[in-house]
Amino acid sequence: MAMLSIGESLSNFLKSARWQTRINEIRIQREWPKIMGATIAKYTRNVQLREGVLIVTTDVAPLKQELQFGKQQVIANINEYFGEKVVTDVVVK
Repeated sequence: MAMLSIGESLSNFLKSARWQTRINEIRIQREWPKIMGATIAKYTRNVQLREGVLIVTTDVAPLKQELQFGKQQVIANINEYFGEKVVTDVVVK
């Protein structure tokens, strides 16, 4: 039987307890300006992660359109930042 490190054991626990998704959501919210840039962060609010779907709210119509067209780039930025597949789709409200 292979021994797991404390980090691996904790990671396995978080995934099995479904806490990892909530932790990822909190990280995305806190690190949103680093991931997407200060300007986009300034004009977006209520960034949420639900079952791999990132929900972003903005009242700025041109930004809403830009985020809609750039969904794949947003997904790529977040997944690259986390080093794993965290986001599978983006909904802009």
